[in-house]
Amino acid sequence: MTEKHIILEDVDLVIFYGVNNVNMQMLKALYPKLRIVARGDIIKVLGEEEQLAEFEANIRKLQSHASKYNQLTEEDLLHIVKGEKTKRDGTERVIVYSVQGKPITARTANQQRLVEAYNTNDMVFATGPAGSGKTYTAIALAVRALKNKEIRKIILSRPAVEAGEKLGFLPGDMKDKIDPYLQPLYDALEDMIPSLKLQEMMQQNIIQIAPLAFMRGRTLNDAVVILDEAQNTTSAQIKMFLTRMGMNTKMIITGDFTQIDLPPHTKSGLIEALSILNGVKGIAFVEMNKGDIVRHKLVTRIVEAYEKADKEKTIHHNPNFNSIKSNEETTPSDGRHASQRGELGSNTAADEYERQP
Repeated sequence: MTEKHIILEDVDLVIFYGVNNVNMQMLKALYPKLRIVARGDIIKVLGEEEQLAEFEANIRKLQSHASKYNQLTEEDLLHIVKGEKTKRDGTERVIVYSVQGKPITARTANQQRLVEAYNTNDMVFATGPAGSGKTYTAIALAVRALKNKEIRKIILSRPAVEAGEKLGFLPGDMKDKIDPYLQPLYDALEDMIPSLKLQEMMQQNIIQIAPLAFMRGRTLNDAVVILDEAQNTTSAQIKMFLTRMGMNTKMIITGDFTQIDLPPHTKSGLIEALSILNGVKGIAFVEMNKGDIVRHKLVTRIVEAYEKADKEKTIHHNPNFNSIKSNEETTPSDGRHASQRGELGSNTAADEYERQP
């Protein structure tokens, strides 16, 4: 008789063991000749070597399934132990699975273009209106890369800019002060990673969420790095961010030109970057539109109403916005930004889009 200790890694134990340890009870029933005792993340097994090897191999398959799909039912367990495929295996176009076990996929053509651009480029700029799935799809791609062990960490950042209001002094330590700005990123992560596992990953710095100002001086290796709300960066900030890129790292930069909250006379670094980086090998540009909005149907109507109102304003009211609108009007539905087709002209975006008070 041989005793073996199997350590469970990268899996939520509640999902793996099942409610009231139902999965572990089934495993004991399927392997009656083995003595199996589970304590926390360690499974102690006593039995013949041949059966022990088979049991450990199946435990690793079950662990992988639970980690990938955020779910492990009795039916899944039975199929895996028997060497059969589960209903989820082979599902196409699924990026990652939610904590409820539901598939998260690209829901529009431009979201799919973002997925494909990420697969074939090291840096991707994704722009478009609110609710078009830029950030959510980007975070899903990052979580997939982490689960597949393609990278060692996820780094999420956004500029700490208030949306047209002054919040004043915020109480608490540094984390308490910056958390309100980063809450949208937490919300997306909580959809894809079980809460206890997410807390553990953040404590171990496997997942890092930080304001843009904290990026200076860092070299980001073996990571997927996402910059959200990039339209609120200055030219110096976005240049600093883009040059943090290290080995085996991918970057996704998202932004919405219609929601620039920078002070008057401050240029948007995202607009400038799109012009300057046009044609650089390894960088892709994907532009979403109102057809990609996947929130409540009213969001699409609201965006359309504001677009109509903006067109009625004089071009001198806000050149930063209206210049971008003129580019959007010539953008086909292929998801490519105007800068990819050489339509921004020879002047830099810094010259063309200086904001007015």
